[in-house]
Amino acid sequence: MKFNRFIVPALILALSGGAALASEPISQRQISVTGEAQIQVPPTVATITLGVTEQADEAVNAMRQVSKTMVAVIDQLHKAGIAAEDLQTRQISVNPIWTSAGSYSSGQERKITGFTASNTLMLRVRDLDKLGEVLDQVLQVGANEFRGLQFGVVDPSEIYDEMRGAAVKDAIAKAEQLAVAADLTLGPVLTITDHGGNDGGQPMMLEMARSSAMPIEAGELSFSHNVSVVFGIAEAE
Repeated sequence: MKFNRFIVPALILALSGGAALASEPISQRQISVTGEAQIQVPPTVATITLGVTEQADEAVNAMRQVSKTMVAVIDQLHKAGIAAEDLQTRQISVNPIWTSAGSYSSGQERKITGFTASNTLMLRVRDLDKLGEVLDQVLQVGANEFRGLQFGVVDPSEIYDEMRGAAVKDAIAKAEQLAVAADLTLGPVLTITDHGGNDGGQPMMLEMARSSAMPIEAGELSFSHNVSVVFGIAEAE
């Protein structure tokens, strides 16, 4: 009976495979939620990017004019109480000015008629009550370009810590609500993933204005934070 010799090993293999499948752990049931937190706080610092741009027939003359005016701007900022560590040069450039007439097809070459030089400075103003006054002063001494204004807080670490805790509590509350609605018993936390959030600062562009004490409202900054939390589901007794 050669046929039986093949049946017995096949039966043993099938039984051993079934035992292996039975020994594999059943995947744990889970509840996944996203916790969110938001907070509004008044800003404590303003970051401004401003500059000086000048034109001249020669590149060296354009840069000399820019440097002279920027020295006056920095001196005025020091007089207004802005510390040296709150000032940083961001960009210095010199670019040619070309004639608009002329092209390769017409046979006329474009020519350089002058040069534009610029110096860009970033500064932090920690006394927001003086922000409009500071801007007005640098305008009067020659600053003629603004790249933007952004409000922020000096040390946001406490805000982030508070929001992380609030986001986790929000996740726990949502998970408990889902478990009750589904007639389940919430188990332990399996994983927590911190997704971070926005930093509250929104850049704004400033229009040039030569007026007395430029009016600026700081308002409030809105911070938000998100976490993902996975909970296990306790087995019914």
